Amino acid sequence: MKTYRYKIYSPSVYNPEENKKWPLILFLHGAGERGNDLSLLQRQGLPAYLKGKDDFPFVVASPQCPARSYWEVHSLNNWLNEVLSEVNADLSRVYLSGISMGGYGTWHWAAANPEKFAAIIPVCGGGDPSTAKKLTKMPVWAFHGEKDDIVPVEETLAMTEAIKEAGGKAELTLYPNLYHDSWTETYNNSAIYEWLLKHSRS
Repeated sequence: MKTYRYKIYSPSVYNPEENKKWPLILFLHGAGERGNDLSLLQRQGLPAYLKGKDDFPFVVASPQCPARSYWEVHSLNNWLNEVLSEVNADLSRVYLSGISMGGYGTWHWAAANPEKFAAIIPVCGGGDPSTAKKLTKMPVWAFHGEKDDIVPVEETLAMTEAIKEAGGKAELTLYPNLYHDSWTETYNNSAIYEWLLKHSRS
């Protein structure tokens, strides 16, 4: 089992001494940010978007996957327990998102442990359509660039279609002119954060 090093973002008004519980986003990076240098986490996706921002209405936790390895659900669950012991998180508002390799991680972790997450945003990743029945009650908003030449858009289409066939719903945004980097436009879109906050686990 792996242990993940990680970074935590908290807004300037976050006070660990207060009883206020905060919505928590878990962000899984892609293959290019693997290793043991936590500064790599700032290069892409949600951590890049958060640079210089101190008023984001979430706490964000970002683990780092070791070099030449992939996200493992068992290790991620242990890591999440560590994060929850450290931050004042609203357990009904834990959200999951990831890009590329982290998009795959998002699909797989959510299907393995749907009880942990209030909503997920997988970006240019893929999953196992046979697990879609585990996601029929999960709010999903998936994103992918139609010209992606690294992870085919069919990977996202297969998952969203499988969820619908199993009786669930999955929102889907395809970018007709984007290649693999569909995450910059996604995380720059304030609508996704408003959408997340509409969802909580009972």
